[in-house]
Amino acid sequence: MMEVRLQAQEDEITLLKSSLADALRRIHIHDKLLPLLKQQLIAVNPSAARVLNQVSCSESSSSSRRFSSSAAVDGIPLSAGSPRVRRNSEKLSNADRQRKRLDKKAASSANLLTRSPSLENRAKELISNAGSPGSRRGTYSQGQSIKMFIRGRPITMYVPSNIQNYDDLKMELPLERLELDWVYGYRGRDGRANLYFLPTGEAVYFIACVIVLYHIKDSTQRHYRKHTDCVRSLALHPDKVRVASGQTAGVDKDGKPLQSCVHIWDSNTLVTLQQIGLGTFQRGVGSLAFSSADSGGFLCVIDDSTEHMLSVWDCAKETKVAEIKSTNEAVFAVEFNPSDSNNIITCGKSHVYFWTLSGGQFTKKQGIFGKYKKPKFIQCFAFGLTGDVLTGDSEGNILTWGKSAADVKTLGKGAKETYQIMRQTRAHEGSVFTLCTLQDGALLSGGGKDRKIIRWSADLAPERECEIPEKFGTVRTIAAMDEEELLVGTTRNAILRGTFSDGFLAIVQGHVDEMWGLASHPSQSLFLTCGHDRQVCLWEAEEHRLSWSVSLEEYGLCADFCPNGSTVSVGLNTGRWVVLDLLTQEVISESVDGNEQLSVMRYSPDGNFLAVGSHDNFIYIYNVTEKGRRYTRFGKCNGHSSFITHLDWSKDGRYIMSNSGDYEILYWDIPGGCKLLRNRSESKDREWASFTCVLGFHVMGVWLEGSDGTDINALCRSHSERIVAVADDFCKVHLFQFPCPKLKAPSHKYDGHGSHVTNVCFTHNDSHLLSMGGKDTCILQWKVVGGNRWDSKDKLGSASSTSTSSLEPPAS
Repeated sequence: MMEVRLQAQEDEITLLKSSLADALRRIHIHDKLLPLLKQQLIAVNPSAARVLNQVSCSESSSSSRRFSSSAAVDGIPLSAGSPRVRRNSEKLSNADRQRKRLDKKAASSANLLTRSPSLENRAKELISNAGSPGSRRGTYSQGQSIKMFIRGRPITMYVPSNIQNYDDLKMELPLERLELDWVYGYRGRDGRANLYFLPTGEAVYFIACVIVLYHIKDSTQRHYRKHTDCVRSLALHPDKVRVASGQTAGVDKDGKPLQSCVHIWDSNTLVTLQQIGLGTFQRGVGSLAFSSADSGGFLCVIDDSTEHMLSVWDCAKETKVAEIKSTNEAVFAVEFNPSDSNNIITCGKSHVYFWTLSGGQFTKKQGIFGKYKKPKFIQCFAFGLTGDVLTGDSEGNILTWGKSAADVKTLGKGAKETYQIMRQTRAHEGSVFTLCTLQDGALLSGGGKDRKIIRWSADLAPERECEIPEKFGTVRTIAAMDEEELLVGTTRNAILRGTFSDGFLAIVQGHVDEMWGLASHPSQSLFLTCGHDRQVCLWEAEEHRLSWSVSLEEYGLCADFCPNGSTVSVGLNTGRWVVLDLLTQEVISESVDGNEQLSVMRYSPDGNFLAVGSHDNFIYIYNVTEKGRRYTRFGKCNGHSSFITHLDWSKDGRYIMSNSGDYEILYWDIPGGCKLLRNRSESKDREWASFTCVLGFHVMGVWLEGSDGTDINALCRSHSERIVAVADDFCKVHLFQFPCPKLKAPSHKYDGHGSHVTNVCFTHNDSHLLSMGGKDTCILQWKVVGGNRWDSKDKLGSASSTSTSSLEPPAS
């Protein structure tokens, strides 16, 4: 909550700074227009000359006071191209002492304008045409522009010439829809017991809000999508068909907590069979386990509350059998004793608990470490064929636990039996993250620091071992496909398949930290991603696999392909950007612009220019030669009062439209010297090669009423110019018709991500849409279905549907 409040305050400061800069620019324009107003008033009424002189003096003094006061704000540009002003306490105090006298004069000026409507209208006309020499001074008409408001700030949108009556426009749902085609990634970094192998030949695992059933031999995916927030736990029923899954409780877009539950579903049909404990589990479901002795009649759940409530549920009746507070420490795993459903074991930070359920009440016994060193974490446990409990800990040991008669001398008379360590086996360097019992009684263990997988005999004698490649991280969980072949989930969000003799290869890979950069190839079914894990990854959309990955010194935030498709530019968080060769993955060019992070890279349609948008408020323009392999600085766009967020090139490659963090929309003439176009209305009919700017007349309808300026992270218009996809801050992907210039435009919306959606992008032929999550490290590939091939360039003036609400399509 503190972080949210701090971010809100920072956003408000940015907005106030930009508003002040905007007001100062308007005052500057007003001062230039005052002589023109004077001449026109004298021409109409010569006796008004004396009054105008008084007004001029008052406005001049008031303007000087405002400019002096602005010096108190360090780092705010007063006007386009003007130097930044430092604090000057002496001038500020002088201005404060004259404030009352100047305010009275300013009030008299305002009264004069109020009493002269014709003068006010003429002022509006002059202001609307100010700063654009050669522009036609037409009559000001309210119908030429409309305003939308973000956080109370008005943003003027100029209506294109082909719109005769804006009020009659009707927005409709797009004919196209999205179907989830593929999920890239796996949640292994902080997951446990979240990978299983099904008799159907499928591996079942999760990432974000999606549970993936990946058929290993056929390389196909199915998806269970009934969860509303990130999936955190998974359990396989003894029948190997039913699956239980739990999620984080989460909050809605208003910050209200959502109710979590456990879904029990059929892995063959993907039909939800039961919902257990709706609204019962605080903060979500951390661990799950089915009972084995009674063929899975009961389900044990540990929630993510502070007290980690342990509860047992009757699956058939969907009722709670018993509940108890387990511990305030972290709990990593829970399991029923395979031979007795009344016995349950839990482990976690500094503890192993043995629970007995009788008559709806729990009794707890803590494992006694005795002469053995107590580890900081008990990471996992498994059951041996003889019923012994085997635990893996953070010291790298496998501990064998068994019942022991109570030590009467130590515990006193009446002491009951205890659970103590019978044997300690040294297994790995670092933590033992996972234990897996095979059907023949053998045991598999996975190590953290040493990245080893060891096969142990039933009496814990080491038989075989192997080491997974370092680039995949360490072992997090193991699932046996058969007695030889294994699936291994790793801490770098990869799933490996292999054997002890042949080694392991990755069948699932993904990023391991927040992602922001996304770009699609201009002519092939390839796309590139980059993020805070410093990895740049090229993916094959049709083959659903990673083509290559390179590691950079800093993390990437944005990227774009050169139009010829042979190179790609990646912007980094330090102001540095690099150009990679797609075939060799080598860095062929490197430049630095400023020392702040880069937010957008965009090539012109002909590939002759590259625009680099930075958080230092500038857009750097480069000449591109030698087929995207050589770059020379051409100029710099200077005029934004906040950091650059999005930009697009016009189809003729001459102009740029850009957005900034304070909700500005500016236009630039690049061949003309990177010049700011003062009259924004001149760009209302310009055609854009791409449309990724979140602010503009053509995409006004994607904003919800009362939206924060950060609610929409990215949008992308399709190459056919019929639809626009939107990535929002509430885990949703939206599909609107394009253009959609009216507020409350209807959309199809899609779930799947478990955190803010940072970017969206269509493939080169619009066959698929790619969406990228932030913290969920998930890439979703959506198939675009429906629609037709009619040209929609004139759809803006002919939209007539009366649909007014968003629809949610059925989950695939």
